[in-house]
Parts: sequence; structure tokens; C-alpha cells
Amino acid sequence: MTQQSANVGEYLLQPAHADEVAVIDRTGAHTYAHLHETVRVLARRLTTWNLEAGARIGLLSRNSMFWAAAYLAILRSGHVVVPLATTLTPQDVLLKAQFVGCEAFLVDSTLTRRFASVLSSARRVADETATTDPQPGGPDVIRPVDPDDDAVLAFTSGTTSRPRAVRVSHRNIQVNTDSIVRYLDLHARDRMLVVLPFSYCYGASLLHTHLRTGASLSICDTFAFPETVVEAIRRDRCTGIAGVPSTYQLLLRASSFATTSLPTLRTMQQAGGRLPQPQIDRLAAAHPGARFFVMYGATEATSRMSYLPPELRWERRGSIGRGLPDVSLTVIDAAGHRVRPGVVGEIFAHGASITKGYWNDPAGTAAKFVDGGLRTGDLAEVDDDGYIYIVDRQDDFIKSWGYRVSSHEIEDTVVAIPGVSSAAAVGRADDDAGEAIVVFYASPPDAAITPEDVLAHCRERLARHLVPHEVRHLPELPLNQNGKVLKSELKSLAAGS
Repeated sequence: MTQQSANVGEYLLQPAHADEVAVIDRTGAHTYAHLHETVRVLARRLTTWNLEAGARIGLLSRNSMFWAAAYLAILRSGHVVVPLATTLTPQDVLLKAQFVGCEAFLVDSTLTRRFASVLSSARRVADETATTDPQPGGPDVIRPVDPDDDAVLAFTSGTTSRPRAVRVSHRNIQVNTDSIVRYLDLHARDRMLVVLPFSYCYGASLLHTHLRTGASLSICDTFAFPETVVEAIRRDRCTGIAGVPSTYQLLLRASSFATTSLPTLRTMQQAGGRLPQPQIDRLAAAHPGARFFVMYGATEATSRMSYLPPELRWERRGSIGRGLPDVSLTVIDAAGHRVRPGVVGEIFAHGASITKGYWNDPAGTAAKFVDGGLRTGDLAEVDDDGYIYIVDRQDDFIKSWGYRVSSHEIEDTVVAIPGVSSAAAVGRADDDAGEAIVVFYASPPDAAITPEDVLAHCRERLARHLVPHEVRHLPELPLNQNGKVLKSELKSLAAGS
């Protein structure tokens, strides 16, 4: 890799597809030529700001053509992108921006008033109205970088006492993108329906893979009415959809996704947590012409680390598959040795897409990034052929009556009840049991499923030590900005009873 081609902003946006559609957002369809020109203008504007190479620039925008152009412009100008979720409060965004030292912002103009307290302290701010080339003519701005320079500071969605930002390099993104493109067999004719925020590493990887191949993205930037997803797939003839478990659970609960024929759909991608097997089966059966990819990833590994080939969905039920070509996944014990098949250990990841660690957090980096690899915090078993089966997160195990209880087994049992859309099991301190098992579940109002119904179902199907001590119904489970269930909030609710 030459120094000039190391810049991932150049790697992602090639001129070969100029007349093809790149992004469809609420303002319409935008070609690659339009995207390239917008990137060029924004990158040239950034050069007038007199920022040192590697300056952190906040990106604050809903998913849009502008988000994609701003992201690429920051990268091409040799600076570091700091994606900020627009669903956060201004106070949270300000805390994150100050933590990494954002010097400037590219911002959606509709957000400037709401986030005025964040933007007021920046040296420079520009929005999508800054489309006049400040330096007409001349070549594109593509600043040379080292492949291992920081490209993105990606905030994790975990709960820590202070923000935690992962240092993602230019090389990390290129390697991970190449692997994903290969196993999904993406081509220029593909079109992804995007509901995940680009500020989330999984959402960003959709942008990376589809721009790299000259494919296109249709953005659905509101999920308040899930039926709009079905309509957008049909209208824009989308070939793929990607989501976290809550994405698909909402589509199953509140849209016609499972009953509408979508003949253009050829892939469904699921990562960002564990989707219960009964729901995977229902989705796959609803769209037999689409391949369902179960995947596993982490922000600390750029995005995705493994996938289960769709043809093995029945044979390897419950598995996250094996590592991508650039990632080695092993299951290790506390001493760092590989465990035997069937023995529970921690997933350890190693490869070129594993990032350098956390920004300004040497202790956190040392704890997670060990011997050139990543301790994921996920406990799993491996079979004789190397396929991995996650048992639970280390922090989510419930210790009840002397047993280590996997929340996944209980959640799968509850979600198998017709009408239950999602479930989460947590532990609550208990003098006798150590931890009492508390299950929260969500279902639509017309389902009429009571906590007593759930408890009776569990008693019939689970071993005695797995049966919940308490079951509670919620209109919906609490989610973070990336759509993942906030078990920390559920633990607080359980403890407050």
C-alpha cells in the first residue's frame, strides 16, 4: 500500500461510477458525480481552516447525502472524523466532543440551534449550505496519511464513567471493508436500505462497503413508522437490509415485513447483539429468496468479525460462525489458553481490523487489548469445526442458587411465545438466591400476554433453576442510540422493586 493510497477517503470513493446513484435521502437521489463534487468542495473548505493534520472534526448530522460527503471530506483532508449521534442530548454530545478535543464541526443545519452549546466553543463550523468552492479549480484534496493513522474516533455504546472512543485507523477500515465485500458478494447493482445511524460502526460499515463497490444506499432516517421500511424497499428496489435485533423485532411486531413479498431483497444482515433463533427462522421463512447473514462484531474491531454462511443456518443453529479472513477468533480461558470444544471461555480476536485501543485511556486499552488482540468480554463455546456459539456477555451472566445462568436461554424461551416481540433477563440481588432472575418482555397491546402466561410457559420448558423469579411487561424495552437493549436500565428497574 503506497502512502498516497493509504487515505481511506480515497479508497472508498472511486470516480468510475459517476452517473450511478450513490445515496437516496429525503431530498432525493444523488449520483456519485454529485457526491464526489460535494466531497471536493467540503474538503477544500477544510483546507482554509488552517487546522493541523489529524485534527478531530465532529460530524453531527442525521443520515443523509451530507453525512456521507462530510465524512469523506474529513478523511480526505487528513483529519479525524468524530461521529456524534444526534439522538444524544446536547450535554452528552458536548462531553464527548470535549473529551476528544474536537476543534471544528461539520453539522446538519437543522441541528445548529439544538446543539448551539456544542458548536459555540468550536474554532470552525460549516453545514451543508457551504457548497461554494472557496478555491475554484485545482485537483481534489487528498492528504497523504500513514495507514495506521487515526481515521475515526468511534464512541462505544457501553456504560463507563466517562466517554470511551475507539481509535479506528485508515488500514482498519480498508481491511474490514474488503472482507465484508467478499463474503457478502457485493456488487454495484446492490442497494442497501439503511435504518442504522452512520454514527454507529455497523451503520458506517454499510456506507463503507457500498461506496467501495459503487453500490447505493437508500436512507430511511426515521423508524417511528416501521412500515416505511417496507415501502422504501419496494419503492427503491433495495437488495439488502441490515439491522440489530431490535430493528427486526420492531419490523416483525409493527409492520408487514413478514407478510409482504419483497422480490428484490437478496440479503438480510443481522449483528449488534443476539437475535433469538425463533425470530431468525421467522424472518428467513418470510423471505426465502434472501440470504440471512448472522454476524458478530465490535467497535474495537472496526465493525464485523465473523459471519455464519446462510446455508449453515440450520446445521449450526445459534452460531455466530467463524472469523472473517482478516480476523482470527479463538475461545480462551483465564490464562489465555484455548479451551476444548464445549468448554466456555472468552472470545479473543486478532487481526488487521483490530484497532489500536481507546483514546486517552491507557488503562482501558491495556485491559482489553492484550498481546496484539482484543478480549471481547463475550463468553462462548466452540465446536470441533471452529464454529463459535456465544453463551452470554460476561457482565450479563446471572448467578442464581449457585448456577451461572445464561440470559440468552431464558430470553429465547420467552420470545418463542407467539406475540412476544422482545425479552431480556437480568439479575437482582437476593439474600437467598444470590441473584433472582427477573424477565422483562414487550408485546403489542392486542397480544394480551400476561406475566403469569410468561411464567407458566417458562415453567413448562425450562429447568427449575432457569425459571424467572419475576416477570414484568413493558410497552417496549429501553434501547440505546444504536438500538441495543440497555440491560443496565433494566437492572436498575429490577433493583427498585
